[in-house]
Amino acid sequence: MKLNQRGIFITGANRGLGKAIARACVANGAHVLLCARDAGSLAPLVDELSAVRPQPGGILTASADVRDPVALQEAIAKAAVELPNFCGLVNNAGIWGPKGAIEEVALEEWRNAIEVNLFGTVYACRSAVPEFRKRGYGKIVNLSGGGATSPMPRLSAYAASKAAVVRFTETLAGEVRDASIDVNALAPGALNTAMLDEILAAGPEKVGDYYQRALKQKESGGASLERAADLCVHLLSAETDGITGRLISAAWDPWPRLAELRDDLAPSDVYTLRRIVPADRGFDWDENS
Repeated sequence: MKLNQRGIFITGANRGLGKAIARACVANGAHVLLCARDAGSLAPLVDELSAVRPQPGGILTASADVRDPVALQEAIAKAAVELPNFCGLVNNAGIWGPKGAIEEVALEEWRNAIEVNLFGTVYACRSAVPEFRKRGYGKIVNLSGGGATSPMPRLSAYAASKAAVVRFTETLAGEVRDASIDVNALAPGALNTAMLDEILAAGPEKVGDYYQRALKQKESGGASLERAADLCVHLLSAETDGITGRLISAAWDPWPRLAELRDDLAPSDVYTLRRIVPADRGFDWDENS
C-alpha cells in the first residue's frame, strides 16, 4: 500500500497506460481523480476500480481537455478540495500528432500535438504546484518516451514535444525543490496500446521505418503496462522522496533500487538529458583545437 490515503490526479485516465496507472494507484491505497476529455468514458473504469478498491469511495472523475488551462485548473481545484491528501499528479494524456515528413504534415496537427503533450503537462503542473506548495509536499510524474532521447523521423511533433517535456521536468524540479515537490519523467517503453494501432493504421508511407518496428512490437507483445504503472506508483510514493528531475525508464532502469541509489544519484547527471561532447566518445578534438 505505497500510496495509502494519498490523493492522485491522473490525466488521460480513460485508456491504455492511464487506466493501468489508475488501477495500480487504487490497488496501492490511493484516492484518485480520473481526468479525460469525456468523463463518460471513465464510467467502466470507475466501476472496475470500485469493485477492487481496498477502502470504500475515493474514486472521482472530471472532464477536461488538457489543452484548456481553465478547464484543467478547475479539475485540479476539484482534486484539491475533494481528494484527501492531494499530493500527486500524473500527466499521462498524450498523442502522436501528425505522421509524415515535416513539409507534408498539417501545421495545425503539429501544433495540436505540442498543445496536448507539452502545454497540457505545463498547464497541469502550473495549477497543481501552488496546491502542493501549501502542503509542503508533492509528487509529479510526467509521461515521456523514446521520442525524448532519440530522433523519430516522420513523427517530429511527438518527438519534439516529448523531449520538451523532459527538459521542462528537469527545470521545474529545480524550481520546486525547496518546497519538497519531486518532479520526474517516466519512459514507459514500447507499449501495445491504441497508439501502436494508430501507427500500424498509418502505414509505412506515413511513418517510414517506424512501421516495421511497430509490426515487430505488435508480434512480441510490447513492454509491460503493469511495469510502467508500478514505476509510476513508485515515483508517487514516499520511497522516492528527494529523487527529482530524472527521466526513468520502466523497461531498462533499475528503478526498484532508486531509494538505495539516492546518494549516488543526487549529485550526478544520471537519467537526465545532456549534450554528448567529444570526450564522452574518446575523441580528443578539444585538445587539438
